[in-house]
Amino acid sequence: MILISDEKELALGEQSYEKTLKESKVIKNTKDSNRVKEIGKKIAKVANKNYDWEFNLIENKAKNAFCLPGGKVVVYTGILEVAKNDDQLATVISHEIAHALARHGAERISTNMVSQGIQILGNIAIASQAPEYTKSFNIAYGLGSQYGVLMPYGRMQENEADEIGIYLMHKAGYDLNEAVKFWENMNEGKKDTIEFLSTHPSSKTRITKIKNIIKNIKIKK
Repeated sequence: MILISDEKELALGEQSYEKTLKESKVIKNTKDSNRVKEIGKKIAKVANKNYDWEFNLIENKAKNAFCLPGGKVVVYTGILEVAKNDDQLATVISHEIAHALARHGAERISTNMVSQGIQILGNIAIASQAPEYTKSFNIAYGLGSQYGVLMPYGRMQENEADEIGIYLMHKAGYDLNEAVKFWENMNEGKKDTIEFLSTHPSSKTRITKIKNIIKNIKIKK
C-alpha cells in the first residue's frame, strides 16, 4: 500500500536530507568519506535510476545508514567499525539503496499514517510544516532514533532489499561473500549494533537466505 506520490516523496526526502546535513557534522575530504562516495557512485551507476545521487559520511557513533528518496545516502561513521572493508561497506550502501528503489519507505509511511489516522496532505508545502507528517516520514526512512522510535522493516521488505542489494553489489563488481560476513559481524556485535538491527532485523535464517541469493547469482553467471 503506497498512498504518497513520487513527487511528495522526493520533496520530503530532499527536505529531510538538507535538515540532516545542516544539523550534523558532515565528514569531507577524508579517506573514509571518499570511500563512501566512490562505492556509492559505483552502485548508483548499476542501479540505473535517474536520481541526483549524493553520498555523505556523518560523524555519529550510531551504527546506521539510510537512503532517502531521490538517492540521498547517508552513512554514519559508527557503522564503519562493522563494515570492515569496501565490499562490506558496499553491502550496507547497496542494501539501503535497494530499500529506496523498492519504495519501502513510502510503504512504511503510508501504513504509519493510516494507523495514526493522519491525512495525506495534498500540498507539499503544508505537509512539510506538519510535525506529525515529518515525524512519520523520518521514522519510515530510518531516522526514527531522533524521536526514540525505531521502526523495523517488514520481513518481506528486508528479503526484497537483500535480493536487490546483492544483485547491485554483483553488478558493481563487489565480493558477494563479504555480504554474508557483514551480517555475521552485525549478529556478533548485537549489543553495539542495536540501532541498525532494530530497523534491519537479522538472524541465522536471514544469513542463510542471503547465501542462497548469492548461490543463485553464481549459478546464472
